[in-house]
Amino acid sequence: MRHPERRLLISVDMERYSRRTNLQQYEAQKHFRELLHEAAGDVGLDRVAWTTQQAGDGELAILPRDVAESRVIGRFVPELNRRLRSYNSSRVPAARIRLRVAVHQGLVHLDGANGFPGNAVVLVCRLCEAAPVKRALAAFPDAGVALVVSAEIYRDVVTEYPEEMRPERFRRVEVTHPDKGFREDAWFCVVDEDMSALPAAEDAGTPSPAPVSTTPPASGGGAPGGEPPESPATRTPPGAGDIRTGDIRVDGQNAIGHGATAIGSVGRDLTFGGGREGRAR
Repeated sequence: MRHPERRLLISVDMERYSRRTNLQQYEAQKHFRELLHEAAGDVGLDRVAWTTQQAGDGELAILPRDVAESRVIGRFVPELNRRLRSYNSSRVPAARIRLRVAVHQGLVHLDGANGFPGNAVVLVCRLCEAAPVKRALAAFPDAGVALVVSAEIYRDVVTEYPEEMRPERFRRVEVTHPDKGFREDAWFCVVDEDMSALPAAEDAGTPSPAPVSTTPPASGGGAPGGEPPESPATRTPPGAGDIRTGDIRVDGQNAIGHGATAIGSVGRDLTFGGGREGRAR
């Protein structure tokens, strides 16, 4: 096993690839590679020297050691976006190519038996699949690229070269994949689009808060201690086999006797009918 190397990583994924027909997928793959090669060549990057792992709808690229992050983010990505916009302008929506591009850097093993082992590889691929980035790209139908960068890349590259990187166009997002136990901060933008047009909840990738009812409760319907009144869905009907008083509910046979339980404030002494005493749990 060779020692891992610290490299710049790019993950690229095509929007709505699986919704295309077989022929549309074939054409999309062909033009996807051509557009990447042309954009890289125009800014002085040699795509032949990139180590890539191909997928039908995208690729993972590991760049040579001497490639500058600022050239990738500040020149390659904008040029790719420009070419995609031009390409898409003469095509029907089903044939357009729009990309999510994620950039990160870290240690990676280049001699893996079935890919490129390394947590940096996992992270950049998870960023590329982030739901908020997908939604942001979908919100701008004329855009070509949604770019997402790791917190390290944003801090060390984007904010250090503001004239070229335009950090004011980026928005912070917490990328989560609960089923994979993944949670990381990142920064993203839709290239050449005004992100302020997106709702704040969309930027953060969190659902909008549920509307709060302003209907006042019925007179005398408030619970003790300022608690909201009990809703019909949670109110215990008479004769249901328990007793509820304020925040105390007693369950069991006739609410008293063997097996009876009480729920209320921890440590509160309770007195049941007939002189029985107990403690709330």
